[in-house]
Amino acid sequence: MSSYQQLPIIDLTAPDLSERLHSAAHDVGFFQLVGHGVGERETERLLSAMRKFFALPEAERLALDNINSPHFRGYTRTGDERTGGARDWRDQLDIGAERPARVPGPGEAPYWWLQGPNQWPAELPELREAALAWIERLSGVAERLLRELLTAIGAPADFYDPVFGDAAHPHLKLVRYPGSAGDGADQGVGAHKDYGFLTLLLQDQVGGLQVQRADGQFHDVPPIPGAFVVNLGELLEVATNGYLVATNHRVVSPPGATERFSVPFFYNPRLDARVQPVPFPHASKAPGITEDPGNPLFAEYGYNELKGKLRAHPLVAERHHRDLLTPA
Repeated sequence: MSSYQQLPIIDLTAPDLSERLHSAAHDVGFFQLVGHGVGERETERLLSAMRKFFALPEAERLALDNINSPHFRGYTRTGDERTGGARDWRDQLDIGAERPARVPGPGEAPYWWLQGPNQWPAELPELREAALAWIERLSGVAERLLRELLTAIGAPADFYDPVFGDAAHPHLKLVRYPGSAGDGADQGVGAHKDYGFLTLLLQDQVGGLQVQRADGQFHDVPPIPGAFVVNLGELLEVATNGYLVATNHRVVSPPGATERFSVPFFYNPRLDARVQPVPFPHASKAPGITEDPGNPLFAEYGYNELKGKLRAHPLVAERHHRDLLTPA
């Protein structure tokens, strides 16, 4: 019987990669990734710049408040983000590909609002360099992992290459959990699934990430130095009709005033990508996607991300996108 003490550990260089990756993605939807080639020096470069950012005076962080960005980029103070309608007790900096703003024209999809410039602290030029380098580095790791995953289930490795490329829409969060909220609530971030293809998470040694397993309970994910925690997003569940699973996960706030830092990277396709079902030999065993009336899934990726952003950042939505909000 499999143990809940640890997620599957996948080594990208292992000779039995395909077999192990197939099992982890089909049975769990979460695993720890090692052998990915990202070195300690480049990791510490990002973490050092990140710690300096969160050590800035609050006024300097709030100068980058994402309420000033119609593209949902920038700083979110503790308690201003929502998951499942409840506040998340963390603050963060949201970063994407550095591109000029695109304001949707008449008849264009509203998700083009998600394309735009980042907000950077002038006091920390090294943060911009490290964060954009991390996006490029992890895009390469995720691209390789997606190809290996498709190969593992018998699908063409390059099937989704056309929806990525230079116009892909990666997303990086630099996140600090400042400890418990003090009011008895322990929601660092509420239970949710990610809406892209793959998420690669760098977490520190404090812990707090929990994954919902087959028994319906949430189980701790013990940190492994140098490993990325990988989870599959909803697009892969849709693409395989549920054969690969997107799994609920959450973060419980660390106790007292203990800080926890984490860096999730989301490997997402172009905003206008329409995700086609992937052909693979196990398709007849697919159980179908998880039906959730409160979380409809759209064929075009951009609509899925926009839906999530409007829910998670109500202050930004109210200021910039009132016309996109569903009437109460």
